[in-house]
Amino acid sequence: MLPHPTHATVRNRILSALPAEEFKRVADKLHRVELALGETLHRAGEPIEQVYFVESGFISALTVLSEGEPLEIGLIGLEGVAGVSVVLGATNSYSEAMCQTGGAAYRIATPALLEFVAHAPHLRDLLLRYTHVFHVQVAQTAACNAHHELSQRLARWLLAAHDRSGVPELSLTQDLIAVMLGVRRSTVSIAAGSLQKAGVIRYQHGKITILDRVGLENAACECYEAVASEYRALFGEHAFEPATAAAPLA
Repeated sequence: MLPHPTHATVRNRILSALPAEEFKRVADKLHRVELALGETLHRAGEPIEQVYFVESGFISALTVLSEGEPLEIGLIGLEGVAGVSVVLGATNSYSEAMCQTGGAAYRIATPALLEFVAHAPHLRDLLLRYTHVFHVQVAQTAACNAHHELSQRLARWLLAAHDRSGVPELSLTQDLIAVMLGVRRSTVSIAAGSLQKAGVIRYQHGKITILDRVGLENAACECYEAVASEYRALFGEHAFEPATAAAPLA
């Protein structure tokens, strides 16, 4: 466990957008933690005891079907929070929150967050706005999985992962991609191969490197832009970039 954040260095979009007074009060309750690849922060059906403001890397929200198969319903990066449903009154997690990369976050105990939110209007507003756009992401992901081709869905997911991680190279096995997109492993190589043939990615040795961001956007379905535009509308043009400390969100 590492020290509390400072307003000048915090990367999380929500924390960095807080007025100085609110940030100073909440900072004492926040503790920086390192997140390991594959680490589970919340399990479905279990109490949300800690909330995580992501600083780096990204987290998948997964729903687990009765057969035990997980399916990704959303991604959380430095623009957001894992466990944000507690501000709506939830006590148990509906989904699993699993780290898809190594990274870091600021952790706060749920009771401490709720006590603070009751007297912090700016933080409450930001968390509610983030809850809205995350629900938009979940709804659009469901529509995308039902109606769009796998290569388009893979392009959409890679763009979302790139937005949140900030790095063009992602360590992804075929098994992991299959879980994220809810498809058979055998079909993943076909979809990745088509994007590689188009020259927008390079896929080898369990790593996907984005070579042409614009080309990848063109290869994706409209679902990527639908979600990204919602984030921009509520959080400004640089929704997935670290905000300047204390700068207001659009």
